Amino acid sequence: MAIDANGDVKIQGISLRSLPKVSLHDHLDGALRPATIVELADAAGIELPQSDARSLGRWFAKQSDSGSLVEYLKTFDLTIAVMQTPEALTRVAREFVQDLAKDGVIYGEVRWAPEQHLAGGLSLEQVVEAVQQGIEEGEDAADAAGHSIRVGQLLSAMRQHDRAREIAELAVDFRGRGVVGFDTAGPEDGFPSSNYREAFDYLADNFFPVTVHAGEAAGLDSIRSALLDGRALRLGHGVRIAEDLEVITREGDEVQVQFGEVARWVRDREIPLELSPSSNLQTGAVAAWGSELADHPFDLLYQLGFAVTVNVDNRTMSATSLTRELALLVEAFEYDLDDLETFQFNAAAATFLPVEEREELVEMIAEGFDA
Repeated sequence: MAIDANGDVKIQGISLRSLPKVSLHDHLDGALRPATIVELADAAGIELPQSDARSLGRWFAKQSDSGSLVEYLKTFDLTIAVMQTPEALTRVAREFVQDLAKDGVIYGEVRWAPEQHLAGGLSLEQVVEAVQQGIEEGEDAADAAGHSIRVGQLLSAMRQHDRAREIAELAVDFRGRGVVGFDTAGPEDGFPSSNYREAFDYLADNFFPVTVHAGEAAGLDSIRSALLDGRALRLGHGVRIAEDLEVITREGDEVQVQFGEVARWVRDREIPLELSPSSNLQTGAVAAWGSELADHPFDLLYQLGFAVTVNVDNRTMSATSLTRELALLVEAFEYDLDDLETFQFNAAAATFLPVEEREELVEMIAEGFDA
């Protein structure tokens, strides 16, 4: 199997890019087109490590491939720097949606942290409105090009700052105006969800859905806190839930596993895992199992019945797309179309949409894969 220059591949004669997909874990400030960064940086007088788009794209990929989440996150200093005006935020959001549509995505949730875009004097409300304008423009442009797509915002509170309650209130205020959920992001290790219990209590009181970055840079304690303190309905990455699994025997495709209490809870309650294969390798989240995609516990989790979903995390940093991530998994684990359809069904069921709209997504996915 060969992945082409656009990250596409054919499986059973079908282009992966053409298949309907759902994207749950995709950062706005991690999905800028390198050419857009060059233009915005030039207009704002920001110095770049590379002056042309192609070289800048390679720079991001190289800097992000460090094996450390802390080092990986430093690349965002540059993308965030060019996203400090309404015009820039609207443009980035519009292109974000258009790029998803070109990749076959029919529904996406974009996460980003409003508090990181105030350096130009904007308010929290203004930055959310600017991003929403871009999303709607992107949806309209995609529709005009013959591709129907919807995108909802997930507002992230940065763990290292003290604004979680404020961002939680912002998210609830914009419910029905583009925002569909809340997230916590940034450095995970040393910043458990229990630190933000007040914000999570407020969100629970308002029946507002939550996903939490957990099980990436920190292990089971972080996941436990996300579930108990954060009342997380999904786990952002969550890959280190595999630390709570003890493989007893492995014979060919048959694996006997002893579950820990956290892993069993997550599996039995079908709490979705927002897995991001390439990113998980880059940040060292799967270092305990190896350094190749074939070492990723994705397949073990899938075979054991966890609600696995496939995501990009940061398209710019990982030089990837959702199609490419699926292609890499096909290459590593010999998945077929039925497997890829299952991943999309899992993602559709995990969206922060009303149940009727989730069912519509499932129908669209089934129809697309059948066709």
